[in-house]
Amino acid sequence: MALRINDTVPDFKAQTSEGEISFHDWIGDSYAILFSHPKDFTPVCTTEFGAVAQLADEWKKRNTKVIGVSVDGVEDHKKWKGDIEKFAGTSAGFPIIADEGLAVSKAYDMLPAEAYLPDGRTPNDSATVRSVFIISPDKKLLLSMTYPMNVGRNFAEILRALDALQTAAGKGVATPANWTPGGDVVIPAAVSDEDAKAKFGEFTTHFPYLRTTKL
Repeated sequence: MALRINDTVPDFKAQTSEGEISFHDWIGDSYAILFSHPKDFTPVCTTEFGAVAQLADEWKKRNTKVIGVSVDGVEDHKKWKGDIEKFAGTSAGFPIIADEGLAVSKAYDMLPAEAYLPDGRTPNDSATVRSVFIISPDKKLLLSMTYPMNVGRNFAEILRALDALQTAAGKGVATPANWTPGGDVVIPAAVSDEDAKAKFGEFTTHFPYLRTTKL
């Protein structure tokens, strides 16, 4: 069955470029972003790992840990990190999971249960391993997205989505289309006008079901 929003994400033990982890324990009390790749030493993925490395301070501000997963082994991961750091111009301090047996990729519904890696495999053999999962401190799946191999992921959007998720959870609101921090937010329909005024102060009623306010 597909992994759905608000499901508890699968726990697992795995070797990574930074040693063995138990995933739920590794998350601890943080948010987590698990981002997956079909193979090491691939061009688009190298740029993406670089983008993640460059955002290290932003992840830290948001109490968020980031971790990659690729179907190659630990030694390849360590060598690939050298290329990533050279391209990004900064260190890549996050771990990369070695998912050679596809256990993580299958548990997170990135590949069919019967999938396997043939000898001489290419990125096409694990092409759907191009996903992002944002996970809450209570180990629930908050957001997922999957990209094709020829379209680089926009980590500024992933950062924006993380901000939206944390704002929604922390303030009891929703965020509208194209929201960025500081923008107006949506008051949930279940909140009465009286309660909305007490909680948020002034707000704008566009329709009875759509009210916006500033935080």
